[in-house]
Amino acid sequence: MPTTVAITGGRVVPVEGEPIEGGTVLIVDGRIAAVGADVDVPDDAEVVDATGSWVLPGFVEAHAHLGVHEEAEGWAGQDTNEMTDPNGARMRALDAINPADEGFRDAIAGGVTTAVVKPGSGNPIGGQTVALKCWGRMVDEMLLRQPVSVKSALGENPKRVYGDQKKLPSTRQGVAAVIRDAMVRAQDYRARRDRAAANGEPFDRDPTSEVLVRVLDGELPWSQHSHRADDIATAMRLAEEFGYRLILNHGTEAHLLADVIAERGIPVVIGPLFTTRSKVELRQRHLRNPGLLARAGVRIAITTDHPVVPINFLVHQASLAVKEGLDRDEALRALTINPATIMGLDDRVGSLSPGKDGDVVVWSGDPLDVFSRALRVFVGGRQVYTWDEEAGDGVHLSPYPTPSRP
Repeated sequence: MPTTVAITGGRVVPVEGEPIEGGTVLIVDGRIAAVGADVDVPDDAEVVDATGSWVLPGFVEAHAHLGVHEEAEGWAGQDTNEMTDPNGARMRALDAINPADEGFRDAIAGGVTTAVVKPGSGNPIGGQTVALKCWGRMVDEMLLRQPVSVKSALGENPKRVYGDQKKLPSTRQGVAAVIRDAMVRAQDYRARRDRAAANGEPFDRDPTSEVLVRVLDGELPWSQHSHRADDIATAMRLAEEFGYRLILNHGTEAHLLADVIAERGIPVVIGPLFTTRSKVELRQRHLRNPGLLARAGVRIAITTDHPVVPINFLVHQASLAVKEGLDRDEALRALTINPATIMGLDDRVGSLSPGKDGDVVVWSGDPLDVFSRALRVFVGGRQVYTWDEEAGDGVHLSPYPTPSRP
């Protein structure tokens, strides 16, 4: 396979920079080497003619359940929540991901090359999230970064799960108390650990508290499931109390507190946007909400919460948010550099910049046009998807090697 790929002639949209008509993206050994209108293309490069097409970085889904909530598998493929322990900080989404989940193929076809896979929202503290490329045969080869945050949930879900079990937490008070108790235990654990280290004494490790210490130390952000404005206020109150970095997830009513969220510099991963108002928390779900947040100065990323909304519909959510007032350039940022920055992945993905991973998508036109489709998808400089016009279907490259014949 060629180690150098040059995608030439298209409208290159770097995201961090102005669009380049007739531009070139040069990928060498899996990384972007150059982007511009006048790029020297090596003689040994595989040249991909993108004339008449748009060339963008692969999209980044900041909140998905790919591989842990497998589609069409029912109980056998449902590993999203370990709902036997309200504090699952030691749990890792990484250990439950099945790369054979059909959602990964949908992601690639929809131009999504990176996804942050998170535990579900059944627990006050759900576990560790992981960033993956959406193509590969085992998660260890797909891994971008692990962990990237710790998932937590406020609101209806955890109180329903544990209320049905007749145990703590069955109210919003109880959910907040579980999180606060866990953080206090982690603070005490850190003090005992540091004292033992200073005195050269043995110390019994606790995997749950060790993860939460990383949150308290600012090493890992806190991905907080929260829909209603009062739950968002609780999320900010807890974050201020313990000093950790907060990322609001879903944020259905975040626009009601947009000025406060913007002032505190808290990002919002907003969505899913293509759902019914199936519970009280979703009463104010609307496609205009991303625009309201962005105009207030909040950094937003748009999410499908796959499989709540199919991940290949990520771009369509952005398109309809633009229809309802979101700036179109900000919509593209909400699919690319914003989620990458929010999740601490912007050194690798989110824009077409030299040094970043060669995750590039060639679109038939403006991706925000619902008639556009991904024609070619590259992950790490390797073409993993092609749209076959004659067949009217996409062709995915299998991540598994072809068995050799004797």
